[in-house]
Amino acid sequence: MPPVERDDLLNIMEKLAEAQLQAVRKLRGEEGRPQEAKPRKVKSNISVVIDILKTAGGPLHINEIIAQAASAHGRTISRESLVSALTKRVLDKRVFCRTAPNTFGLIERDGE
Repeated sequence: MPPVERDDLLNIMEKLAEAQLQAVRKLRGEEGRPQEAKPRKVKSNISVVIDILKTAGGPLHINEIIAQAASAHGRTISRESLVSALTKRVLDKRVFCRTAPNTFGLIERDGE
């Protein structure tokens, strides 16, 4: 039998390792999982508020926004921090408007 080349041996070892990994994933029920899981993107608090206001279809008081962020999105948001962030965007006339004290809505854009 001829001697095994280094590259051939490494290829065999690689195939064996891939087969073992596939077997472990199959036992765990993770067959379709990619080899390297991509990190999940986390939504910003502002993105969560936009989702909440779109779903509501109108302005909401900050207390309701915070309550929905917790219940629907599992997100705990600091009231002061959120009011500050929303107020900055209201003053910049970007995305949000203030319809009453501590009540925020989305600025309506053409085509939305």
